[in-house]
Amino acid sequence: MYTPKQFEMNDPAELSAFMQHYNFAALVTNHENNLTATHLPFMVDSTRGEHGTLIAHLARPNPQWKSFANGKEALVIFTGPHAYVSPSWYEKPTLNVPTWNYTAVHAYGVPRVVEDPEEIYAMLDQLVVAHESGYKQPWPMQSAEEHVRRLIGGIVGFEMMITRVEGKAKLSQNRSEVDRYHVEQQLSQSADTLVAGTAGLMQVRRENTGG
Repeated sequence: MYTPKQFEMNDPAELSAFMQHYNFAALVTNHENNLTATHLPFMVDSTRGEHGTLIAHLARPNPQWKSFANGKEALVIFTGPHAYVSPSWYEKPTLNVPTWNYTAVHAYGVPRVVEDPEEIYAMLDQLVVAHESGYKQPWPMQSAEEHVRRLIGGIVGFEMMITRVEGKAKLSQNRSEVDRYHVEQQLSQSADTLVAGTAGLMQVRRENTGG
């Protein structure tokens, strides 16, 4: 991923937190010189591997999982909030052009199929608990125990230890303090959650870096 130095995300904790928060990502693999991508919810096990281990599952009829056997590197693309930035928000709008603020993390590794049904069940339970925990009445997977176990045969669980990871947060760091403030203010007023979320990330970065 092309990443000028001022946009780099290098903190391991920040990268891990980003992948956990924006965990619906695109798995990209290469099989017989053909690129394939599937959008999946991922879990991150930060205790395994230098950069953590990604855990997910595919529908068994999806042939992408068969490419895992070639032992080739795969890419998982996580994306966060993003927004169009108008030059009219800058101090000197006629000397600038539009751009886009965005956040992304690319994780690389070799996927490995998980065969054990009990391990797959635990993976599914972990995913459900993580996403149900914010509800007033979380749905426990155990309430559909028999049904879930029957369906496990229809999916392929896999995990991918991350061998390298790249993060980019392009949030107007290359602009003056005044321009960054104006961009943040304009984005924060949007009713679009992606746009407003971009302003929120700009605010967090400003508060953490003092600029």
